Amino acid sequence: MNLSNVPPDRTLLDLLREDLRLTATKEGCAAGDCGACTVVVAEAVDGRLQYRAVNSCIKPAHAIDGLALWTAADLAQRDGTLHPVQQAMVACHGSQCGFCTPGFVMSLFALYQRTVAQGQTVDKHRAHEALSGNLCRCTGYRPIVQAACSLQADAAQAVDEIPIVAALHQLAATEKTDGHYLRPSTLPALLQARARHPQAQLIAGATDAGLWITQGLRRLPQIIDLTRVAELRRVEHYAHHIAIGAAVNLQDAFEALAVDRPVIAPFGERFAGWPVRQSGTLGGNVANGSPIGDSMPLLIALGVQVVLMAWRKGRTVHRHVPLDQFYTGYRQSLLAADEVLAWVVVPRPAPGEWLGAYKVSKRQEDDISAVCLAVQLHVQGGHIAKARIGAGGVAATPARAVQTEAALVGQPWNEATLQAAQAAITQEFSPLSDLRASADYRRQLLAQLLRRAWLESTGHTTVRLEALA
Repeated sequence: MNLSNVPPDRTLLDLLREDLRLTATKEGCAAGDCGACTVVVAEAVDGRLQYRAVNSCIKPAHAIDGLALWTAADLAQRDGTLHPVQQAMVACHGSQCGFCTPGFVMSLFALYQRTVAQGQTVDKHRAHEALSGNLCRCTGYRPIVQAACSLQADAAQAVDEIPIVAALHQLAATEKTDGHYLRPSTLPALLQARARHPQAQLIAGATDAGLWITQGLRRLPQIIDLTRVAELRRVEHYAHHIAIGAAVNLQDAFEALAVDRPVIAPFGERFAGWPVRQSGTLGGNVANGSPIGDSMPLLIALGVQVVLMAWRKGRTVHRHVPLDQFYTGYRQSLLAADEVLAWVVVPRPAPGEWLGAYKVSKRQEDDISAVCLAVQLHVQGGHIAKARIGAGGVAATPARAVQTEAALVGQPWNEATLQAAQAAITQEFSPLSDLRASADYRRQLLAQLLRRAWLESTGHTTVRLEALA
C-alpha cells in the first residue's frame, strides 16, 4: 500500500484508525504501556521474516515503511477460520471485556511465529515474556497464559513468506536522505543528513519520542530515523570490549551484555515490556538521557564509553566520551547539534568482577523505576580494590556515586564499611518526591540496595524473592 502526504510525526495507530479506518487495533493509553494497540511488523533477514510485536500508538507511521505489517484483522482466513492464536484464546476463555484482546492476540501471533511455527513449544516463562507489554484490566491473565502455552502449529495457516520477502527486498532499495522523514541506510549517509539538518529530531525506536507526540503534544516537523543504518544495527565483538550500535534494539542489546554478565538477563527483562524492548534501542535510551532510564546506571557501573560521530569538512570525525561524563543537565548532554551517538562501547569483565543490578518499581514488569542501582566491585583479599556505582531516579541525570565509591575502595568488605557506604550514598544524592516515591524513600532504597549488594557479593543466596521460589 502506498500512502502520500503522511506527516513525519503521524503515529501508526492514528494512521490505521483515523486515516485508513482499520479499527481492529485499539487505543488504550497512547503511551506504550497497556498493549491494546499492539501490531506485528516483520523484516526480511537472510531470506526469512523476523517478527516483532510493537506498540503502534508510539510508533511513527513512516518507521514501518518497507516492513510487513499485521493487525488483528489480518489473522483469520477469508472463510472465517480463526488463526491458532485466536482459536486458543476462544478455547481457553481468554477474552473478558474484549478491549485488550486484539493486543494480546497480536503479541501471541508474534510469539507463535517466533516459536510454534518453528517447531518449538511455549512454556510459562516464554508466555509471560511475550505478554509482558499487555495489560488486562479484567485480571484475566491465567487463561491468556494458558492459551499461549496451548498453541499448536497449523500448517494450513502458515505465513507464505516467499512473496513477502521478495516484496520487502524491492522496497528496501529505497533510501530517503532529504525531506520531512529521512531514512538513511548507511552511516556516511546518516552523518551527512545530520550535518545538513542539525535541527531535525533523531529517533531510533521512538519509544520516548512517541510519548512527546502523544502525551506532550509536540510536533516534530522533521525526523531522521537511524534504524535502517546497516552499520549501527550490529553488535561487534572485540577482545577487550563489545560495541553496540545505536540501532540495536534493547532486547538484542541486553542479550549481548548478558553473554559476559548473566546477571544482566533478568535485569533486562524488567526494563520494559516485550514490545518496548523490541522497538526501543540502547543507543536511544542513552542519548535521551532520562534520569529514570534503567540502562544508564548499569552502563555507568560498567565503565561504558559512547562514540559520538559527525560529518565535518567532507569527512567523518568521532570522539569517545565516558558515559558518566556525558550528561550535563536534565535531558542534556555533550552531544553537539551535528553529532550522532553511534556506538555504546562496553568493556568486557575483568577477572574478579562482581556485578549487581537492581530495579525497584511499583509493578514487577512494564514499569518505570523509582530507583535503579548498579554496583560493580572487585574484591581482593577481603578488601575492595575497585568500585563503580551507577544510580537512576535520584538526580537530574543518571549519575555515578563517586563519594560512595570513595567510601568503599581500599576498605575491608564488612558490615562497618557497608554502613559507611550507606551513609555516603544517602548524602550523595538529593532526589525529588513524585508520584513514584518520596525523596526519603528513595534515599532509604539506595542504602538498602547497597546492603543487598553486600549480602549477595558475600555469598548469601536467599536475598531475592526469586531465590526463595
